Amino acid sequence: MMPVVQLLRAASKHAGNRPPRCVVQTTSAAHGVRTHASSCTDSDKPKVLITGGLGQLGVGLATSLRRRFGKFNVILSDIRKPPNHVYKNGPFIFSDILDYKNLRQIVVNNNISWLVHYSAVLSAVGEHNVALAKEVNITGFHNILDIATEHGLRVFVPSTISALGPSSPKDPTPDLCVQRPRTIYGVSKVHAELMGEYYHQRYGLDFRCLRYPGIISADSQPGGGTTDYAVQIFHAAVKSGQFECNLRSDTRLPMMYIDDCIRATMEFLEAPEDALVSRTYNINAMSFTPQDLTREIQKVLSDFTVTYNVDPVRQVIADGWPKALEDSAARQDWGWRHEYNLPELVQTMLTHITLGNKLASAF
Repeated sequence: MMPVVQLLRAASKHAGNRPPRCVVQTTSAAHGVRTHASSCTDSDKPKVLITGGLGQLGVGLATSLRRRFGKFNVILSDIRKPPNHVYKNGPFIFSDILDYKNLRQIVVNNNISWLVHYSAVLSAVGEHNVALAKEVNITGFHNILDIATEHGLRVFVPSTISALGPSSPKDPTPDLCVQRPRTIYGVSKVHAELMGEYYHQRYGLDFRCLRYPGIISADSQPGGGTTDYAVQIFHAAVKSGQFECNLRSDTRLPMMYIDDCIRATMEFLEAPEDALVSRTYNINAMSFTPQDLTREIQKVLSDFTVTYNVDPVRQVIADGWPKALEDSAARQDWGWRHEYNLPELVQTMLTHITLGNKLASAF
């Protein structure tokens, strides 16, 4: 681990060596003014490392980043062996964020300029293994911060609604408010937000953080989060026509379709640093309950039924979270706009899963 003096020296050394930035153009859109990044020249393209890349978001973000910056400029990493299609679609390496020396070698050997840190133990799993969550979510994050500071990287670390707690304003939750979460995952996310802001102020680190709502995707399996039901319900609706939900029917939580989440992350990563008033922003799209979601699915699959078997651990976690996130600062500062509301989400998920199942059965 680097001493503070070394960090200061490293930060000073790299202060004039910020990650490459693409030219940004502002254009008018139907919902107002939006910010889009123009095409990068070869010399502008960043070299990106994504940790925890086999989770819900890593593969999708890597695909979008490769489309934008080139296949070999984005390295996906994890501690697990990837599926063949992931391995064939671009560079993949083993990377353990708890191995400081190895992580540092990866950054140096691959000339990394942007680091997207997705490695984490999620909320429900973390409550069953607090020691592991502390090690991965806090110690691993410290390794990321120190290496990013030493080498002048732009670093993106997601936060989530888990960073809020029962005493936080709930409907909507502003960017700045009392947080005080009651899960180790949430505590680790507050820690990341504050440490990242401190490193930005103290050492000039280009730290960026978005508070994600629950993310819904047809392509990835749930990873142990409290909002997993909102993914599982679609697979059950298509496969069996029935679903047992582990949250109460009236549990309202903020959610977002994965395409909006990936686009938000891309836009935020490319936003000019001087446009960012804050280092951590809320982003929001829609909020719904299991009952709302069931009714929307039943508009397409009328025979679909849902029963409830509440998991007390997950329910307590969900009851402490926001019902909606207030994201006007993200919309104003860097042009964030969501595209998917609940009807579009349901149609897209059911279509995607149905087609995927048909293709799978054909082979």
